[in-house]
Amino acid sequence: MQRHRRRILVTGATGLIGSELCGQLVERGHAVIALVHRRHDILRNNGSVLHPAAYTGTPPRYGALHWTAGDVRKPSLGLEANEAIALASVVEVIIHCAAETKFSSASDLHRIVNVEGTRNVARFARASQGPIPGLVHVSTAYVSGERSGHVAEEEIDAGQPFANSYEASKATAEKLVRASGLRAAVARPSIIVGTSDTGAIGRFGNIYAFLRLIGDARITVLPSTPDASLDLVPIDHVIGGLTDIIESFEMAAGKTFHLVSGDPAPLAALTALDYPGFHVPRLVSTERFDLSQLRPAERALYQRVTSAYATYLCRNPHFAARNLAALSGRICPPTGHGFLRRVVEYATAAGYLRPNTDRMTASATSI
Repeated sequence: MQRHRRRILVTGATGLIGSELCGQLVERGHAVIALVHRRHDILRNNGSVLHPAAYTGTPPRYGALHWTAGDVRKPSLGLEANEAIALASVVEVIIHCAAETKFSSASDLHRIVNVEGTRNVARFARASQGPIPGLVHVSTAYVSGERSGHVAEEEIDAGQPFANSYEASKATAEKLVRASGLRAAVARPSIIVGTSDTGAIGRFGNIYAFLRLIGDARITVLPSTPDASLDLVPIDHVIGGLTDIIESFEMAAGKTFHLVSGDPAPLAALTALDYPGFHVPRLVSTERFDLSQLRPAERALYQRVTSAYATYLCRNPHFAARNLAALSGRICPPTGHGFLRRVVEYATAAGYLRPNTDRMTASATSI
């Protein structure tokens, strides 16, 4: 069956998801307009750089990438009103990737970008003078908050407490999308890491920054629960899932899709990869964890950084992932021990994770 080519607007086009998605969609013959805030060049996951042409207001060519400057925090996405109406009237699908994802960001910033930004995208879509474009809203699987156990794709409000304002803002944004009246699909990635085959990733952040602190022995003790796990999903599965949703949008509209591994990594496996030169932290129960017993530098780091991740070390959600398999047959590649090693090995080869050579020498000497 011939693929239906679409004209697509991507917000957050220079982010981790948006940049790779732009490249994939163009390769598949779609006409893509990247809404960019600062820089125009788009860095793909493999390190290559896309140089889109400026969008001139004419219908974009299929198989081509264009850029237009905008800001989801502003009405009409920062465009002049007539420009916004014209653009909304041209595109068939909006993929809303733009978000403030740092846990440590102020709650006001999470609200402005993640909630009000989503509201502005919905209003932009409704301003179309032609058919109203569909919306694919990129959320997070961790709108489940601090819950453990089974998490269904249809659930959004189960009375769950949220660990931070990022999670809360993404849950609020989802509710806004559901109430918007737009034809919309919601995609919920879990914790995105490198590709399933090589572990390659275009930029390091979030979980990688946490692994770096662990490997450098700046974090030596972590509070956790015995069954704690993290759902680490390869970026190629996320991009493939989003592409399926876009290309089968008529069937995807009205549904929520967990883009997850489906095989959460036990925290103990993640922190004890037995990789030469890396420190292995000690895991203690939350009841036994005593902040006052940490070294001053580690205590300050915990208060400033580690505490933002601590709640993720004390939950064990299992995200149902039936909708994507039903839509396209796509399932996540295996994410077991070999995959975790590839993720660490790639980050090490790239120079982001740095093994301690003194520790490696000492270990070899003791054999």
